[in-house]
Amino acid sequence: MAYKRVLVKFSGEALAGSAGHGIDTKILNYIANEIKTLVDAGIEVGIVVGGGNIIRGVSAAADGIIRRASADYMGMLATVINGVAIQEACEHAGLCVRMQTAIKMEQIAEPFINRRARRHLEKGRVVVFAAGTGNPYFTTDTAATLRAVEIGADVIVKATKVDGVYDKDPNKYDDAKKLDVISYDEALKDHIKVMDDTSIALAKDNKLPIIVCDMSKEGNLYDILYNENFKNCSIVK
Repeated sequence: MAYKRVLVKFSGEALAGSAGHGIDTKILNYIANEIKTLVDAGIEVGIVVGGGNIIRGVSAAADGIIRRASADYMGMLATVINGVAIQEACEHAGLCVRMQTAIKMEQIAEPFINRRARRHLEKGRVVVFAAGTGNPYFTTDTAATLRAVEIGADVIVKATKVDGVYDKDPNKYDDAKKLDVISYDEALKDHIKVMDDTSIALAKDNKLPIIVCDMSKEGNLYDILYNENFKNCSIVK
């Protein structure tokens, strides 16, 4: 087993399915079963999910009616809604799950406490980290990298709709070339949209590899993290 502890980052949009908004329970069930394969193999799993299927802070603040800070807090609350949904789906799949939030809301989840999160992971529980970093102006990508560093994850997985990173949009250009391995500096210099620059810089400072893979391919997470099959992903390191 290559990785003992991992942090998986899902976008909020990934939960929406073909509708483009809201939460598709079929996708929730699929994600939960993919996570279960990792836990059953002995891999400790933390999860961060975005909130774009409900609201995006940048978009909500675009016309100036809502202040950016307030819009970002709205986005953080959206990640809590998604976090509850993932928690429920994982429990339905037979997993033991705890959710921790960067903004205190004790009726819904535990507050984020690093030592407690690590202890949950050691006991085989999945830990869902919600409400971003708890601060405006930071994305959930940055929150994912921050939590991965804090819990001592071996790798962060960005679960997307493509099988890796390309030099240009593969949906628009037939000659797009897949980049199997990318350095942190290349990702930052060329503004390759793996994750935002703040999260990549944080990963670089802490020598945390980033794997970008297709979440829609069944068994892909297990194949990459347990079997070290890196054909269907890209790695930033």
